Amino acid sequence: MKKILTALLFSWCGCALAQTAQELIDNGKNSENVTTFGMGYHLNQYSPLSQINKSNVKRLVPIWSTSLSNDAGELAQPTIYNGVMYVVNGHWTFALDVATGQQIWRTPVEYERGAARVGQPGVIMRGGATIYDGKLFRETIDCHVVALDMKTGKEIWKQKFADYKEGYTGIIAPVVANGVVITGVAGGDRTTRGFLDGWEPETGKKLWRRYTIPAPGEPGSETWPKDMPDAWKYGGGATWQNGSYDPELDLVYWGTGNAEPYNPAYRGGADSLFTASVIAIRPKTGELVWHYQYIPNESFDFDGSAEPVLADLRVDGQVRKALLSANKNGFMYVIDRTNGQLIAAHPFVKVNWASHIDLKTGRPVLTDIYDQAVKGETVEIWPSRGTNASLMAFNPKTGLVYVNSWEIARILKYTKFEFVLGQGSTGVETSFRTPPPGEPWGYHMAFNPVTGQAEWKVPVTETVISAGMLATDGGLLFTGRVNGEFIALDQATGQTLWQFKTGSGINSPPITYTHKGRQYVTVLSGIGGVLNRTMKVADRVPTGGSVWTFALMPD
Repeated sequence: MKKILTALLFSWCGCALAQTAQELIDNGKNSENVTTFGMGYHLNQYSPLSQINKSNVKRLVPIWSTSLSNDAGELAQPTIYNGVMYVVNGHWTFALDVATGQQIWRTPVEYERGAARVGQPGVIMRGGATIYDGKLFRETIDCHVVALDMKTGKEIWKQKFADYKEGYTGIIAPVVANGVVITGVAGGDRTTRGFLDGWEPETGKKLWRRYTIPAPGEPGSETWPKDMPDAWKYGGGATWQNGSYDPELDLVYWGTGNAEPYNPAYRGGADSLFTASVIAIRPKTGELVWHYQYIPNESFDFDGSAEPVLADLRVDGQVRKALLSANKNGFMYVIDRTNGQLIAAHPFVKVNWASHIDLKTGRPVLTDIYDQAVKGETVEIWPSRGTNASLMAFNPKTGLVYVNSWEIARILKYTKFEFVLGQGSTGVETSFRTPPPGEPWGYHMAFNPVTGQAEWKVPVTETVISAGMLATDGGLLFTGRVNGEFIALDQATGQTLWQFKTGSGINSPPITYTHKGRQYVTVLSGIGGVLNRTMKVADRVPTGGSVWTFALMPD
């Protein structure tokens, strides 16, 4: 009898760790779990929880904090399942007790040290800990995808998907869609050709590869110059931010990065599909269903890789299945996610490189900035980026998106490019012009994606903002600042209602959930990535990764 009971208990424990595809789809229905990045496959960073609200948020206090043994930067988001919090960064994978922060297990990331010198961001991890069927999936900086046992942290399988010596890095969380593990790749400022891979989760067998740059003869190859036969081989289109998934349509949506080199002379000024685009693919096969290119002949480092947020919006009296993108190029796009048709596109920051987006053609109407640049002149481009790889929030009840924007110019001049495999391939000289004292560096913003109107804007001075937003039914927005402040804003006005100083800068998107019926909010703290270098943040903010969990102090 004891053997039978032991076997039953072991079987129950195994089931408790074996997430089904339905549990990933149902993320949010059980508020005790956060099973996917972005608070759901839609990536809308929204929660219906309201225990913590505008009337009591001043009683929010830290419950626990745990070191993440990392100085390279925390850009990921925790995942929670059955009382365990899973956290990833460039150097470690953690399992923590969600109630106390006590470490259950910690597994080091094994990688070739030479990979740490590839690219500006360094040894980081974006997205979150991807879980499915008792396994945790993640990438490593030296271009491997790894499956770990969720119960023990032990490696189950490991597969290489690229060579870091050719300029590729692995910094993005996988997405599990329809039983397939899908991974992206970074390398958009180096001699790379972007792609997505599909993997069998049980064994690590590669199922398919979808390149973002078509080879000669493939659909889209006609948009690459025929008199530059190698341009497509190293044309960019990195897939370095997260994708979303619509289970009803069975479509995975993924943004693609800038074209390489930035200097269009080395691509013949061609449209260069599928760079600076969003693509919709079938998760089982990688088949391309539709695409929309934000900027044909992208030449200003305007990645289209921002996470595609899925939302159902009322447009002209009709509910449309939409995809939203707070694009690096400064426009907020609304796209029909069933077919890729452009619905709306409005600037949400200062833009001078284009006057508007033509809704009939879907193409931007360029100003004379581009002509000046190709003549060899130094140009000032607004924006340097509309937002900086920080996941926005969408509240389906208000129909608004909440975004941390940048209001900073880029100074750019096209230069001669010498090809060296694996090294930088921008073909530009570039710098950033930061605002004078007292002027805004960016805004916390509530924005209507259909009308293009900002409902409110709150200026942020002396620093940029690269943390994600989280909207709740408590009328709150949670986000962070580079100086380490974790803050709660009034969703209706943008007014700061609460703040807490963590030990380092915040670059990551928060989450909220319940444990035994009590609402918690968790965020990772730890400055790192490109921001640490380009904006001289390291001079003012200490490094050091940690995870912070908050709840209401009892009355």
